[in-house]
Amino acid sequence: MNITLNSGIIRYIVVLLESELVFKWKYYGLEGKGCIIKRTVIKLSGEAIGDPQAVSGYNDPVIDSIVLQIIRIIQSGTQVSLVIGGGNLWRGQQARPDMCRVKADSMGMLATVINAIYLAEAFKRQGAKALVMTPIPFANMTRIYEKETALELMENKTVLIYAAGLGHPYFSTDTITALRAAELEADIVLYAKNIDGVYDADPRQAPAARKYKTLSYTAAIQKGLNAADIAAMHISKESNIPSYIFGLNTPDSITLACRYPHTATLNGTYIHEDKKEDYYVNSHTTL
Repeated sequence: MNITLNSGIIRYIVVLLESELVFKWKYYGLEGKGCIIKRTVIKLSGEAIGDPQAVSGYNDPVIDSIVLQIIRIIQSGTQVSLVIGGGNLWRGQQARPDMCRVKADSMGMLATVINAIYLAEAFKRQGAKALVMTPIPFANMTRIYEKETALELMENKTVLIYAAGLGHPYFSTDTITALRAAELEADIVLYAKNIDGVYDADPRQAPAARKYKTLSYTAAIQKGLNAADIAAMHISKESNIPSYIFGLNTPDSITLACRYPHTATLNGTYIHEDKKEDYYVNSHTTL
């Protein structure tokens, strides 16, 4: 069947499409700056979503803020997956000195699964599709991670939450984040932390510490800076994927972080091997 569109209808369609594109670019600060991020993996700490004073043990207002930001980001066209830590439930440092490291790490992996299921339910309450993926089976509670399946789900606007690490001890959630980003060919790795970037010293102990605006992976590794763990930075360096470290406590921090880091509104630390060390003129620490 042939459908003939007159010039008026065509112009109307073009205006609608242009309006949607301009909205996306303005909303993310991307006018004239390039394309929006196509795919990202975001690392969230367990401590960020936990609240020991709450009946549930979770900070639901923070979780709802995270969820709503990510829903908006996905609606704009970015594919998002998450890696969640388990520090609100269990940390390796809590283990007895005589406890087997393998068993302590196994408890940590289980903690991430619990957090991931809780976070997935928060997305579903807001009408979004979410799925927990793990490298090992947990009956019908999660789905086994597989690259092609993950890409297909993200293409269909499903939020993927990776838990249980690699199913083996000695791997941190930072490492899993960088690994999944490399596997899925993400444009950038986002680390949402309780501090607003990478500093040349611990700002809790050194008030004069300077915050990096940009930094290379080599410099971060050699100087022992607290950006991400060394294995994660090596993976991202070899995969040529940039990382952005930012403070989760800043309002709309995840939305702002998803502005592709060519904008003047950058307030965290952008790490890539081709970047030189550059500091903010005025470093304001958010702890």
